[in-house]
Amino acid sequence: MLSQFLDPVVALFEEVPAWQATALLLGLSLGMALVLEVVVLRGLLRYTAGTKTDYDHILVSELRPPLVVTAGLAGVFLLTQIPTVADEVLLTTGQLNTFFGKPSLSVIVVVWAYAANRVVNRFVAEAQEEGQQFDLAPVLSNVWTLVVIVAAGGALLRIWQYSITPLLGAAGIAGIAIGFAAKDTVANFFGGIALYFDDTYKLGDYVELDSGEAGTVVKVGVRSTTLLTRDEVLVVVPNSVLNSAKVINQSAPKRRRRLKLPVGVAYGTDVDEFEELVLEIAAEEDLVLEDRRPRMRFRRFGDSALEYELVCWVRSPMLVGRARHKLLRAIYKRLQAAEIEIPFPQQDVHIRGTATAGPDGNGTRVAAASDPDAGAPAEPEPTVESPDESA
Repeated sequence: MLSQFLDPVVALFEEVPAWQATALLLGLSLGMALVLEVVVLRGLLRYTAGTKTDYDHILVSELRPPLVVTAGLAGVFLLTQIPTVADEVLLTTGQLNTFFGKPSLSVIVVVWAYAANRVVNRFVAEAQEEGQQFDLAPVLSNVWTLVVIVAAGGALLRIWQYSITPLLGAAGIAGIAIGFAAKDTVANFFGGIALYFDDTYKLGDYVELDSGEAGTVVKVGVRSTTLLTRDEVLVVVPNSVLNSAKVINQSAPKRRRRLKLPVGVAYGTDVDEFEELVLEIAAEEDLVLEDRRPRMRFRRFGDSALEYELVCWVRSPMLVGRARHKLLRAIYKRLQAAEIEIPFPQQDVHIRGTATAGPDGNGTRVAAASDPDAGAPAEPEPTVESPDESA
């Protein structure tokens, strides 16, 4: 394909003296680069800076260097393909191509590969800054970087005419060795891909693992996922672990979260008044959603109280703790002001006396000091001895 484009250009300059061909090609090449830089690209940058989106501005700014470099080095590469130029500098066409043509093409490939990688990565970063949620977008960005590096490496090998067949054989053997040596890394990589297709979570979701860790997803990489806990501690979890663990996404399918608040009230309380009071407290709380009306549910007759449950909704799972705190405080204060008793478990312990055997074998009741029914122990009667017995 490249030869089909070069043959007409080479044929055009075959009869032209070397110095004229050099001046003409280099002049056209540098002139084209100057026009692209000063007129076209700068004008496009000024235009895209005023548009509603930044994606077009990113595209123009990142493609600006490879376009200018390509235009500037195109003349150098074309000169290496003209036989008259090679004869003038006392070099063969192959030598001229080796010293000037292939290096210029290599530079063009490198700058285009760098620009292609930068465009995609900046698109992903811009989408995240605008609040758009793309599942595991960082993983795809890293995969794209790997694809660009492999493609650029293959193109460079093709330019310098290195056969990749031996490299493919060596790569197969090296792949087996690397697969055994880096099996955890490979498992984490494919675990991240599986999480993407399963749509398990996305950036900003609040997730809870079966191991107990919970936090907001702040970073998704090829190897691991990073969670930010409520204590502002970063927890890095390998993707293979996430792929095999039970993950509770508390932000999906919607971010609102249901809050169940148990409340006990004493037996004999006017339940209508109690329910109305608690619902009024929930309606006054700003953290409770208005579109999902709070409800009171009578759950059971408890040992010490009538067990109720306040059911309401908050906007985010991150607000559950704060909403529970504010609602419990308000309920306690309002119930105290309304003189509605909040009971707590109580137990009565009764200690009874036991019967013991006296000296004559008859049972004598011994009263315990804590038995209110038992009187004081009877005093023994005095013994009077007869004169006969004393004699």
